[in-house]
Amino acid sequence: MTHDYLQVDDLLTDEDRAIRDTVRDYAQSELAPHVAEWYDEGTLPDGLGPMFGKLGLLGMHLDGYGCAGTSATAYGVACRELEAVDSGLRSFVSVQGSLAMYAIHRWGTEEQKEEWLPRMATGEALGCFGLTESDAGSDPGSMKTRARLDGGDWVLNGSKMWITNGTLADVAIVWAQTDDPSAGSGGGGIRGFVVPTDTPGFSAHKIQRKLSLRASVTAELVLDDLRVPASAAFPEVRGLKGPLSCLNEARYGIVWGVVGAARACLEESLAYTSEREQFGKPLSSFQLTQRKLALMTVAVNNASLVAWRLGALKDAGTVTPAQVSYGKYANVRAALDVAREARTTLGGAGITLDHTVMRHMNNLETVMTYEGTEEMHLLSIGADLTGSPAFR
Repeated sequence: MTHDYLQVDDLLTDEDRAIRDTVRDYAQSELAPHVAEWYDEGTLPDGLGPMFGKLGLLGMHLDGYGCAGTSATAYGVACRELEAVDSGLRSFVSVQGSLAMYAIHRWGTEEQKEEWLPRMATGEALGCFGLTESDAGSDPGSMKTRARLDGGDWVLNGSKMWITNGTLADVAIVWAQTDDPSAGSGGGGIRGFVVPTDTPGFSAHKIQRKLSLRASVTAELVLDDLRVPASAAFPEVRGLKGPLSCLNEARYGIVWGVVGAARACLEESLAYTSEREQFGKPLSSFQLTQRKLALMTVAVNNASLVAWRLGALKDAGTVTPAQVSYGKYANVRAALDVAREARTTLGGAGITLDHTVMRHMNNLETVMTYEGTEEMHLLSIGADLTGSPAFR
């Protein structure tokens, strides 16, 4: 394929390629024809969870409890094929599997795992991940949501912002500052809670008027004297170690996903400029257009190599958070540059939903911000290089 200029997919295993083909065929036949309408309406169709569950995409890289247990690379390839259609679709799968399900799988009790993971793997139950707050984005340690012990229960108060799948979720993973004396020093007392969304005191409010990630449901969560039993808390993890481990999983999926968005923009740009004629010949025959196509091809393939390498490191169990930050920063930036360049090759046609490039471009503005802003990932790399954290 033209977009796979360096034949990176030849490095995939047969199983990886089989998953690639299955997800690509489904995404292109069942999702791509409708995504512009979903984006325009700012919604997602009912039943998307069970459809993704039937494909085995939800928590696919986790073991047991009904999860497929694929390689990290296979999960990345699936993210790539979903985001080639729209970032919102990859976000749906990413939040379900790499944030909500991963949190329970990594930090939950056996009872929590048995109760939620099998149903989440099939899409019968959907999850969301409540960490970010209006005043605590890049600095989650400053969160104001509180959980206090009251007898044998925890009582939660606060709010969470920009929560994907928030109004769709059956269960929310909520992180809160606690008065738990066992938290110790340095952890800030932050603990995670598995909160069924039908619990009294829980409400979710859809965020409207978005200009990006419109084919995705985003919400504010409000916790008003919400009472859960002691068994709702993750038993061991304290401080930011828990939520940051989940974010690292989600960031890894983004590293792959944005390659799909960039690839889609390149493919549309090449097809459009090959057909569109000006001054008596196709746009693709002009030197400046060919320069754009060549630069976009280099960017897509470089990003693809980064994703594949991080997948290999993750499958080997050696990838570091700083390396994932490298991939998230480099690949999102590359994808956004490709989308912007591709938009210019379509001229005025590029601003409509009849084409994909500006929808991808708008989405990538959000992807650049969530799961860690560019600034935070550069600081993570800088801290790893120098040994001197500069976050504060």
